[in-house]
Amino acid sequence: MNFLAHIYLSGPERDIQLGNFIGDFVKGNQLTEFPTPIQVGIMLHRHIDTYTDTHEVVRESKLKLREDFGHYAPVIVDVFYDHFLAKDWQKHHSQDLKAFTEDFYKLAKSRGADLPPRASKMLTYMSADNWLYNYQFVEGIKWTLTGMSRRTSFNSHMELAHKALEAHYAAFEKEFNIFFPDLIHSSNQFLDELKNRFSL
Repeated sequence: MNFLAHIYLSGPERDIQLGNFIGDFVKGNQLTEFPTPIQVGIMLHRHIDTYTDTHEVVRESKLKLREDFGHYAPVIVDVFYDHFLAKDWQKHHSQDLKAFTEDFYKLAKSRGADLPPRASKMLTYMSADNWLYNYQFVEGIKWTLTGMSRRTSFNSHMELAHKALEAHYAAFEKEFNIFFPDLIHSSNQFLDELKNRFSL
């Protein structure tokens, strides 16, 4: 899953949200450098990634993209799934999406000392163009994937992936709607276990 889902799946605890947000930028045992609640967020991030990567329905989504986008297919599926979360946000959260995203940007900016440099740099662009809010629009997905394509070492063609979303829109949406409740259940269960372990 991409950034919006990671933040959403963290629940209301701000440190856990922050840890989940920076999860991709913290390698191995580097997580021990952070306060315990942020460590919990990082561990939850890793659980979400592992669960998503091994889920049978997600594999079906990846297969539609594998021929054209190769090993970038999982990254693209993550972004597509955030699109469907954002598009139907009111089904998942009581807070308006714009308010939710703005609250998170405010949190992350106020905690700059806890952000790895690469996460801090990305936050600047993310908040300026409100990526999280604009995921709900296909045009926003196009912008996101085009930006990601510019940062890849190889010619990923991710700037064209929005066309695959449009071509298989109903199928991707169905797969997301099957998968996401499973992910919510698994994430909640794992987060409860971590909170018990660390007495949070």
